[in-house]
Amino acid sequence: MKRRTFIQHAAVLGTGIWASKFSLASTRSDYPVVRIPKSQRHFSSEPVERAIETFQQQVKDKELGWLFGNCFPNTLDTTVFPEQQNGKPYTYVITGDIDAMWLRDSCAQVWPYLPFMKEDRKLQQLIAGLVNKQSQCINIDPYANAFYNDPTRVGEWGSDHTDMKPGIHERKWEIDSLCYTIRLAHGYWSATHDKSPFDAVWIEAQRNILKTFKEQQRKESLGPYRFERTTARGSDTLQVDGYGYPVNPVGLICSGFRPSDDATLLSFLIPSNLFAVVSLRQSAALLTEIANEQALADEMLKLAAEVETAINQYGIIDHPLHGRIYAYEVDGFGSFITMDDANIPSLLSLPYLDAVEASDPIYQRTRAFILSENNPFFFQGSAAEGIGGPHIGRDMIWPMAITMRGLTSTDENEMRACIKLLKSTHGDTGFMHESFHKDDPKKFTRKWFAWANTLFGEFLWKTYKEKPYLLK
Repeated sequence: MKRRTFIQHAAVLGTGIWASKFSLASTRSDYPVVRIPKSQRHFSSEPVERAIETFQQQVKDKELGWLFGNCFPNTLDTTVFPEQQNGKPYTYVITGDIDAMWLRDSCAQVWPYLPFMKEDRKLQQLIAGLVNKQSQCINIDPYANAFYNDPTRVGEWGSDHTDMKPGIHERKWEIDSLCYTIRLAHGYWSATHDKSPFDAVWIEAQRNILKTFKEQQRKESLGPYRFERTTARGSDTLQVDGYGYPVNPVGLICSGFRPSDDATLLSFLIPSNLFAVVSLRQSAALLTEIANEQALADEMLKLAAEVETAINQYGIIDHPLHGRIYAYEVDGFGSFITMDDANIPSLLSLPYLDAVEASDPIYQRTRAFILSENNPFFFQGSAAEGIGGPHIGRDMIWPMAITMRGLTSTDENEMRACIKLLKSTHGDTGFMHESFHKDDPKKFTRKWFAWANTLFGEFLWKTYKEKPYLLK
């Protein structure tokens, strides 16, 4: 019997039949030390260490405690490089096994630590330094997605056919790169009410974000951005003269690439446009409350309303089985793609990003589609089921998508099942990975991927604080 989703089979989940199918019971009796030694850690936060100690003392499942202790601090342990420039903090954050700072990844990697800043001034400075660093990067080039700490460095993609500059690792235009920087800045301000990162450099970055979003609505022209790469991989470059396939300028924002760094097929990427609506409103709130930039804030709000209207008109389609759902990509002419990708923003992640309510009927129908065999990148195997994407390919499930499934669920059986599934698929490494094979968790990609680790830690800590009985 095929299962379409485990929302539809919550009763079965509760009885343990699902767990039996995927062999989720732990067989480990030893938990070797795999966390980097203290002497080699880049940064240590006492409140984060206390959270690890508390979790391991209170949660009786030793394997979950071991995983939490390895994964939750992984960003701080291995990827942050704090420094001072003229008395101002700057923080460079790599993704893990690639020495470059993605705007998206770096924001997402430190996000779970925001609640700990009130007890740790150095941690607050670390994250303020990242806000400063990102503003600096945006003002170098708002179309770039990844940067080096060395402003003179020319990397492996320096020969890409686009307006590359020294200090840029990659120049793939992705809406969410800019959205994530606003999300982090807004989260930082909400937690601290510290105005120090919100200076003239930050305001300039907001102007550049607005300008870039408007250019990529492509109302008057294709805009200044184009990208081509000499590659055998079609998803690594933009087709049709380096601009992507044509769109009808209906008010949505074009994204050359997805959060996976794969090229979009239809340039109006709906989850990223929904994220942009939230981000524009968050930026407007900061510009009004902190920076006394009401005119710029009003422009942000006007664009947010325009994009939201266009999403409602062009981004929601009629699926023959699931009804009214969000498309993944559209072109404004009537064409659309129905799928979801593991990378965030995804359609699955929309409530996590405050883009929709989890109870929203369109989201719930979209979620049912995403977690079914009707989503071409939902894979089911003997070890696990979950969402992958074109970036790695068929049958490769991404732990981030399982984590996001749990973080956006309103069903406790589903949350518990996601935790058990993540616990059973780390491939005996003690860490999360980019992806793993649906039939063999030991066949995985990226041994060191800090975002996946920290996001999993966020899920476990949130569950411990709100529903600790699910960890039993």
